[in-house]
Amino acid sequence: MMRLAPEGRPFIVGAGVILLILLLLGWWIAAVAWAVVFVWVIAFFRDPQPTGDARDRAVLAPADGKVVSIIETDEPAFFRDRALRVSIFMNVFDCHVNRYPCDGVVAYRHYNAGSFGHAGAEKASLSNEQSSVGLETSRGKILIRQIAGLIARRIVTDSHEVGTPVRQAARMGMIRFGSRVDLFLPRGTQVRLKVGDRTRVAQTVVAEWD
Repeated sequence: MMRLAPEGRPFIVGAGVILLILLLLGWWIAAVAWAVVFVWVIAFFRDPQPTGDARDRAVLAPADGKVVSIIETDEPAFFRDRALRVSIFMNVFDCHVNRYPCDGVVAYRHYNAGSFGHAGAEKASLSNEQSSVGLETSRGKILIRQIAGLIARRIVTDSHEVGTPVRQAARMGMIRFGSRVDLFLPRGTQVRLKVGDRTRVAQTVVAEWD
């Protein structure tokens, strides 16, 4: 049975009610068209559970999607230094539940209200609505930043307060309807992906610690 994210329940129920009304009215063509939307809404809010054992040396993908950039950049908020940034863009067909890439302790949280430009654009990392969680791990700092996109209007970050230990592949939150996740790693980390690669949340190895 498909597991669904709780944030999707109002959308799924709403889409189901509209479908039922169309069927009761006998608007068959509209009902068939809306049924496609209804199925898509259900699929969008799927929340597949991670499989496999924890991997101590691996940094796993925090999101489904496509790698759109891998660059070294300044990260003044948590690293307070330059860091390696891997950006993963999620389209409206990807699973939008985000998960922690490794074990660690939450050491930083910050929400920044902003605009809703195209999440794949470079300027989105500065101007778009975003929520950041920084982890202190046994091998260094990691920062995960959820960035809302052109369609997304709501970032959900689960309530792991500063000082909370978290496990690799545990749920971090989700972003509704198209968005991006940036993963900041210490400089020198060995990234195993390249721009254009597809990722699977809590399955694809993004990088490995030495």
